[in-house]
Parts: sequence; C-alpha cells; structure tokens
Amino acid sequence: MSDLLTLNHLRYTWPGSTDPIVLPNFTLAQGERVFLYGPSGSGKSTLLALIGGLVKPDQGEVVFAGQHLESMKGAKRDQFRADHLGIIFQQFNLLPWLDVRSNVALPCHFSKRRAQKAGPLDAAVERLLMGMGLESALWSRRADTLSVGQQQRVAAARALIGEPDLILADEPTSALDMDRRQQFIDLLFEQVKLSGSTLLFVSHEKDLAVRFDRQLSLDEVCL
Repeated sequence: MSDLLTLNHLRYTWPGSTDPIVLPNFTLAQGERVFLYGPSGSGKSTLLALIGGLVKPDQGEVVFAGQHLESMKGAKRDQFRADHLGIIFQQFNLLPWLDVRSNVALPCHFSKRRAQKAGPLDAAVERLLMGMGLESALWSRRADTLSVGQQQRVAAARALIGEPDLILADEPTSALDMDRRQQFIDLLFEQVKLSGSTLLFVSHEKDLAVRFDRQLSLDEVCL
C-alpha cells in the first residue's frame, strides 16, 4: 500500500503554551484502518488539527495525498481539506436546524470533487443513510430531534459522502455503551471499505483497538 499521509519532524506549540507537541514521523497507508489511543489532554486534538491543516506546524512537513499542507495558503488549504478529508467529530457538529438529508449532503456543496465522486446526490445520501442503519422515517427530521446514536450515524454518513481519502474519527463512540459502540464500528468499517477511504480512529477506549489493522499509542507517535 502506498502512503496517503506522512508527517515528518513536526513541532507545534499552541499560542500561550510552553509545552510543544513533537512528532518525529507518522504515516498512514491508503486504505488502512488505524486506532490511535490517548487519554484526555495527551495531544490528540493537536495531532488531528495538524493532519487536517487546521493549524500549521512551527516546523516539519505534512504531506497528504502528495501535497505539502504546511506550505499551502489558508484558502487553498481549506479547499484541500474539504476535498480530501471527512471528519466525525466527538460532538458530531450537525447543523441542528437542518434535516438529516441536508446534513449528510453538506460536504458536496463545498467540494466539487466530492460531489462528482458521489454522483447523483440524493441517491448517494440515501445509500449512506441506509448503510449506516438509519431508517427512512428519520431522514426528513431535524438533526436536533435525533438520539445520540442516530446523530452519530448521520455524522459518519456526512464524513463519508463523496469518498474522501481520509476519515478522521475523533472519539466518536464515547457517548455509547459497548453494544452500540461495536455496532457503530461494524457499520463504519463496512462503509469505509466501500468508499476506499483510510480511517484514523482516535479514542481513549483501548478495548476497541483489536478491531483495527494497526494500533498505536499517542506516546509512540509524539515525544
């Protein structure tokens, strides 16, 4: 497998902090499913922000799909992120006033690349919602009327639409019990495989790690 993402000799310090995060080397291969463990406050959010180009490193390289994110200007970097990256946020970040269909379709309104890969948008949205186990009776409901588990699946469908190269899942199962966590991961793996995306799943729940192709601790990645 070829590398989709490579981080080389990264160093970053949040404004006002004196404690830098240092990443000598980190790679993700195309199609890989990687579990990254780290307790709260260990630097997981910083790592995801660097991978997604939300912050620029003080030094080092972020090479994503052959492009150097650290050297891109802001607008170009934002568009690259919209085209190539899907994110499942811990708090889901759905737009509460929009219905389920509209939330899932959002990335395709910001990325022509993902819209083209999705094909007919309504059909792509429905296919993902069915794949994530959301019954059709929920599709026209506002996002803020859904249960936590339902919102989680909508957030996953939104991240997956348009087959982005990389899915970042930031503590997506933290609000679920064990049975629901396992069910969600089953659904997520199935859809990631269909889309051909790489998955980086970040969590403090070590018991989930055995399901993944590779397991890492943040201590192994950062100094």
